[in-house]
Amino acid sequence: MTDVSTARGSLSRVYGAFIDNEFRPASARTFPAIAAASGEHLADIARCGSAEIDDAVASAKAAFPAWKALVPEERAACLNKLADAIEREAARLMMIDTLDIGRGLWETGIDHTIAVQQYRYFAAAALTHEGFGRSIPNGYLVAKREPYGVCGQIIPWNVPAIMAAFKIAPAVAAGNTVVLKPDENASLSTLELGKLIAESFPPGVINIVPGLGEEVGAALTAHPDVTKLAFTGSSEVGRIVSLAGANRLVPVSLELGGKSPNIVFPDVDPTDIDSIVDNTTFAAMYCNGQSCLAGTRLFLHDAIYDDFMQRLTASMSRIRVTDPTSHGPLLGCMVSEKQGRRVQSYIDIGKKDASLATGGSRVEVVGCHAGWFFEPTVFETTNDTRIAQEEIFGPVLSVIRWNDYEQLIHDANNVRYGLASGIYTNNLKVAWDTSDRLQAGNVWINNYFNLAAGSPFGGFKESGIGSEFCHETLNMYTHLKAITVQTQVNPPWFAV
Repeated sequence: MTDVSTARGSLSRVYGAFIDNEFRPASARTFPAIAAASGEHLADIARCGSAEIDDAVASAKAAFPAWKALVPEERAACLNKLADAIEREAARLMMIDTLDIGRGLWETGIDHTIAVQQYRYFAAAALTHEGFGRSIPNGYLVAKREPYGVCGQIIPWNVPAIMAAFKIAPAVAAGNTVVLKPDENASLSTLELGKLIAESFPPGVINIVPGLGEEVGAALTAHPDVTKLAFTGSSEVGRIVSLAGANRLVPVSLELGGKSPNIVFPDVDPTDIDSIVDNTTFAAMYCNGQSCLAGTRLFLHDAIYDDFMQRLTASMSRIRVTDPTSHGPLLGCMVSEKQGRRVQSYIDIGKKDASLATGGSRVEVVGCHAGWFFEPTVFETTNDTRIAQEEIFGPVLSVIRWNDYEQLIHDANNVRYGLASGIYTNNLKVAWDTSDRLQAGNVWINNYFNLAAGSPFGGFKESGIGSEFCHETLNMYTHLKAITVQTQVNPPWFAV
């Protein structure tokens, strides 16, 4: 395990844009990377703009013909080489993420495991990404998949290793080249990834340009040579990216917010209750609650409500709120003061509009004076309150009592999002029927966040457009081209 001082010492003092497998010298304009918990100044990062985007897109455009021309096995070899490099550097990278964004090592370790799985999955999937064909009169039709070209990609701060992998792996596996913008709150591990990319890929295939959304992000989405856009983040920014794509008529894929229902039925085995309590706790508190797929609305049936709530509040009280560089499961801090104040405002709203069951206070952690830490917070509420309807992105769970199945389905679906959902039941018919009726891209039965490699991940409604993490994602990064071949020319018939 890499210690804190070793990880800090491995960082560059200043990071410029990563273009053509090299870091450009940073201009005079930079912004600091600040450790979320301690407030320590970790590095300076170039505040790039349209000039760096122009250079990165030009590099990606120049690299595209040769990269597209490679056979899938050659592209797969590069992806696997990058996966090997991440595994080699995983301990250091996970510590960098923990310092940068305030999440526990136990979580950032999972992030890098999932990232490696992504690169390896798409290395394999690229070998089976085929078009189709059929006979036509006097010939044959071939429909083949072709990459778009330069993909502009923008990722958020909550799980940078996973987000980079979700975007990079399918795009380059399909034969595209990439210009990636990391979030300004979590750029370090993605920029460090650039060093490993330089070991694994030809120059220009993957470029990383840091900066602010309104500067770099806007320049990237508007660039005339970017032929495909992909974004993960808030629904509000997703609309802006979607509009930019519409203005230039380029395809856009979006993975956006969530307010996911997690439903416990009364038929669950009483001996499983503690395990279900633990899983629902994890579903809400993983990633410090800063996750689009978090199970933030817990629907408990009236028959088991009181007993479950007692166990749930006890489960929440056992979570350690502590320095994120500590080992073992824990709750770390919010990524920034801005996010901390946002979460605090929702807790204040909840105290007025709902019943606080546990938590609700900010926590001071020794040695982490800058961190916005919160107790795991649980409210008993109804589905129409703001805390049950709006994405908080913090360790706040809304618990909703139910006893009527049709009303449950209505309430579970009665939000503007539709990303994920959970069901706990021993009744197969209940599980299947409920899964069919939930308006969510993912339904996890008896184990929340059961996201296996190859399992489609995408949302309904305002949770996005398109699916990541699966073979279908390769189609999202390619055109279909139809080619017909006839073995003979038709006899004249039109102007005879």
